[in-house]
Amino acid sequence: MGIEVNGKVLETDEEGYLADLNDWEPEVATAMAKDEDVELSENHWEVINFLREYYEEYQIAPAVRVLTKAIGKKLGPDKGNSKYLYELFPYGPGKQACKYAGLPKPTGCV
Repeated sequence: MGIEVNGKVLETDEEGYLADLNDWEPEVATAMAKDEDVELSENHWEVINFLREYYEEYQIAPAVRVLTKAIGKKLGPDKGNSKYLYELFPYGPGKQACKYAGLPKPTGCV
């Protein structure tokens, strides 16, 4: 399985997560979103970039509760809530946002 980005096919697992986290670039997120009929807005990118920074610091993708709380601290309470995150990532803020960010599936996600 894979996703084509800039003429290269990048390997993914059966759920569409990148096999090699180092393959990620912003165009990967755009391509993944397009496959799911999602157009990434500035708000999506805030969450995606936040996740990438979080992963870089902690070497783990946060579970939804942790993600919601951490985004609230950094971006404010209007963005640090489940309703807002589910509007951006209807397939699940943890799963879908982490996939777009090129991160592994968060622990605790089914």
